[in-house]
Order: sequence, then C-alpha cells, then structure tokens
Amino acid sequence: MRILRVFFAIGITVLSISEIGAQNKNVVVNEPTKVTELVEYKKKHNNNISTNDKFRLQIFYGKGSEAKQALASFRSLHPEIDATITYSTPSYKVMAGNFKTRIEAERNLKIVKKSFPNTLLIRPGR
Repeated sequence: MRILRVFFAIGITVLSISEIGAQNKNVVVNEPTKVTELVEYKKKHNNNISTNDKFRLQIFYGKGSEAKQALASFRSLHPEIDATITYSTPSYKVMAGNFKTRIEAERNLKIVKKSFPNTLLIRPGR
C-alpha cells in the first residue's frame, strides 16, 4: 500500500513538472500556396465591386397597403424586372431593377413609365 502511494506521488510530481505538448501556444497551419493566392485574388476582385453603383427605378412612394398593390401590379405587368418594397420613414417605396448602366436603366424607365407615369430613376447610396 505504501509503495502505491509513493508511485502515485512520484507520478503526480513528474506530470506537474513536465511540459505537456498540447499546451504549447504555437499553432502551425499548413495550407497550399494556391489557397493563399486565391484568397488574395478574391480580396482584390471584391474591392473593385461596388454595390452602390447600380441604378434603380422608384415605382411608388406612399402607404404600405398601396405599396403592396403597386408591387403586385408591377410584377404582373413586368415579370422580367425584379421589384421589392423598402421602408423609408414614414413611407414605403417600391423599387425595381438593379441596372449596371444608366442607359439600361433609362431604357427600362421608358417602358415602365407607360404603366407607372410617376416612376423615377435613382441611384441609391448617393
């Protein structure tokens, strides 16, 4: 019994003094250089893209119930153009399209103005 206590005490002493490998603060990550190159390429590419440089059409501005009606009417007349309702205190807006160029936006503005004469061409974020 005494020998068991001695071995136990020696074991605890050795474990408490020795350095355990899992407790090192150094972490080594091995990744291929191709991954690093792709991440850097993606960062550069994303910096060139600006989400606020798009043109949109404002179809309606007013109460929420009327905005829902205007959105439903717009979607039935122009299913090829994406539209959504946004809230801008204290009213709602029906916004349509996400055009890259002003020419493309103006072309669609002419088409939409036939059914929604109060449509405006805007550039959000500016």
